[in-house]
Amino acid sequence: MTAVPKAPASATRTEQDSLGSRDVPATAYWGISTLRALENFPVSGRNVGSFRNIVWAFGAVKLASARANESLGLLDGRRSAAIQEACSEVMDGRFDDSFVVDRIQGGAGTSTNMNANEVIANRALELLGHALGDYSAVDPIDHVNRSQSTNDIYPTAVKLAVHRAVEELCAEHALLTDAFRERSDAFADIIKVGRTQLQDAVPMTLGQEFGAFADTLAEDRLRLCELLPHLLEVNLGATAIGTGITAPPGYRPAVVRELGDITGLAIVSAGNLVEATSDAGVFLLASGVLKRAAVKLSKICNDLRLLSSGPQAGFGEITLPAVQAGSSIMPGKVNPVIPEMVNQVAYRVVGADSTITMAAEAGQLQLNAFEPVMADALLESLQWMTAACRLLRERCVTGIEANEPLLLRRMAESLSVVTGLTPLLGYATAAGLAKEALATGRPITELVRERGILDERQLSAALSPATLAGL
Repeated sequence: MTAVPKAPASATRTEQDSLGSRDVPATAYWGISTLRALENFPVSGRNVGSFRNIVWAFGAVKLASARANESLGLLDGRRSAAIQEACSEVMDGRFDDSFVVDRIQGGAGTSTNMNANEVIANRALELLGHALGDYSAVDPIDHVNRSQSTNDIYPTAVKLAVHRAVEELCAEHALLTDAFRERSDAFADIIKVGRTQLQDAVPMTLGQEFGAFADTLAEDRLRLCELLPHLLEVNLGATAIGTGITAPPGYRPAVVRELGDITGLAIVSAGNLVEATSDAGVFLLASGVLKRAAVKLSKICNDLRLLSSGPQAGFGEITLPAVQAGSSIMPGKVNPVIPEMVNQVAYRVVGADSTITMAAEAGQLQLNAFEPVMADALLESLQWMTAACRLLRERCVTGIEANEPLLLRRMAESLSVVTGLTPLLGYATAAGLAKEALATGRPITELVRERGILDERQLSAALSPATLAGL
């Protein structure tokens, strides 16, 4: 396979489609269909190539299709080899900058599919020694898109991209969980006042508080990982509406098998291709689980901000790492900017879930035309959440310190210990002690000793940190 000399950057080539002919930049790997999409959908300013996972997934699906078509005698070996090499290069990221169509587009993903077809066809032409745009040798539709439709290729590629993105998030989520667990261990013996409704409740340890954060995250990671098998059921071979029109006998099992071999994933064919082509339920499921994880992570960040508030007039129980100056007017002020960033990511994830919900509901008859906005919202949410987890771990959680002297002083002064005496004294007596201590400012222990209602052994056992914190 030999390459041909590149044309000057200012040169153009003429391509044709069913609407007429247009001039395309001579050196572009994309063609007329992509050009029309660029003109029709200058919406978000964010192109498909900015999602590495979706480009990788399209390369994988097109590679599987080429192999299946060759095995069935629908592609000759020379064309197939060039297409396969081009697909592999797409998977490796060599042509991300040629996936130029906007992520938001009409047509149920046809523009993205054609962008992929044209890039792969033109790269295959180059490998075979032909000029870009010489589609008589390798055609984007007749050869690269053989036995396929956007309506089975696009959702399959999106599922693979989401699968990869969920795996990436799960990995970062696990590291963040471990970071909270390490802090929990470090804070295991530090007693503090627990709170309900922002009011003093009962004693606990700071380690228990951070351990709860870790377990919350671990549970959400399990829910995220449970999504993975659902994303591997695909409608490849369904073509336009699930009937498999234009796909020859044997293509469906062959292409699913090839895709599994290429990706190393346990990909299976949907039981009902008509249902699978029209249903976007898996994206709704993934978005809902992601929203849950985002909301719960945001709650943890709310707690970190509250526990670190101060340094003098707030809770001040923990100190977050200082990563930047906090004010352009107040000298020395440091803000909890990393948890605040995570909060904002969570807000976007919640908004994206609303978008995905409406888009899934809006599907009509045999196809949902709104998968591009679902893909955009879901993949961006996963991308942002993965970054948020990494940054929260690296720039915040691992450096959190306990304000131990303050916590010990507050525990010594706290009325919350009176709950530990309730089994010995009864609720009414304990409540009376709490009321008197609050009014006089005297410690609970001093009042108990003064009244002689418990001996030192009973008092010490009831108010030990292990007893109070339920350790």
